[in-house]
Amino acid sequence: MYSAEFAADPQSAYRDMRKRFGSVVPVELSPGINATLVIGYATAVRILNDPEHFPADPREWERNIPADCPVLPMLQFRPAALRTTGAEHTRYRQANVAGIAGVDLYAMHGIVEQYAIGLINTFCATGSADLLSQYAFPLVFQTLNRMLGCTPEIGAQVAQGMAQIFEGNDAEAGNNLLASALHALVMLRQAEPGDDVATRLLHHPAALSDEEMVHQLLVLYGAGIEPMLNLVVNTLRLMLTDDRFAGNLLGGSLSTRDALDEVLFTDPPLANFCMTYPIRPMLIDGMWLPANEPVVISMSACNNDPAIAGRDMLDNRAHLAWSAGPHGCPARSVAYLIVQDAIDQLLDALPELRLAVPAEELVWRPGPFHRSLAALPVEFPRTPPLPVPESF
Repeated sequence: MYSAEFAADPQSAYRDMRKRFGSVVPVELSPGINATLVIGYATAVRILNDPEHFPADPREWERNIPADCPVLPMLQFRPAALRTTGAEHTRYRQANVAGIAGVDLYAMHGIVEQYAIGLINTFCATGSADLLSQYAFPLVFQTLNRMLGCTPEIGAQVAQGMAQIFEGNDAEAGNNLLASALHALVMLRQAEPGDDVATRLLHHPAALSDEEMVHQLLVLYGAGIEPMLNLVVNTLRLMLTDDRFAGNLLGGSLSTRDALDEVLFTDPPLANFCMTYPIRPMLIDGMWLPANEPVVISMSACNNDPAIAGRDMLDNRAHLAWSAGPHGCPARSVAYLIVQDAIDQLLDALPELRLAVPAEELVWRPGPFHRSLAALPVEFPRTPPLPVPESF
């Protein structure tokens, strides 16, 4: 699952897995790191809603994993809702839900518009751009920094650390850099409270410690940056290459929201995740799952399970891209808003956008978890800069 071949055509790999193994598949997440990949929709829903038998706590598994394992930062224990079960999970979850619920969605429209137009103005007069590096990444990152209360200086360290973790390139160093940057953010918001998620977490009745605060913020960044920027880019790719959506750029009938829902169903940006660690051997669909070994949900394979084929994907939210059960994403409304606004702002400014290379030449980044292009090069008629709205 970490090979370039898998990244280039994961759906073919999932089809082959289904023929050979059924709904649960033995895989390697990185060399020597075994896991079970769930590719059946019904089986995934069952597991995601059974935290008693499939808890999210990886501490027993971690005991024998080397510190330099490239996927460890993505799987390791953290005192946060993502990696806990029971009362611990409830405490962290309530704090995060409250922190996110305080986000002003009306103001967020203005923030995304401001950042989007500022970024578009850096390349609109040239007639070409890489929408991943020049638009989606900085837009998502700036918006997330604003929402969480992070300064640009601390944010630069956060970005570097997150990139190393997702790529598996010196992931241990990336993990340490990220923790250091987020500790600085916690100290800043203790001294200077603001209208942001970090401040709301600090003042929540859960009374989170400094270490717990670092891990809440780390998970929020991890769940925000890569998945959201990949959703922006993957949706733009669909809209630029599929005639049903390509017409929308110049007034077609299918909307950005339709394209988003289709991508979340057919090619979700976080393709394989939602790890659990059964506390004892479990017999699932005729296969024994080892105790204390990762069980990974393939949202991508499950959403494309032939057993649920034939459904209409437009305006359909039954996909697993946001997970399900007690660990379902608490920020989906905010994420939808940011991604949809990012796409609409770009297409309003540059309606004649087109790919700069044939679609088959686009390169997908290797990695067992994400579904991410290496770049999305585009061309368009040169356009003068747009007026930048007032700051929010």
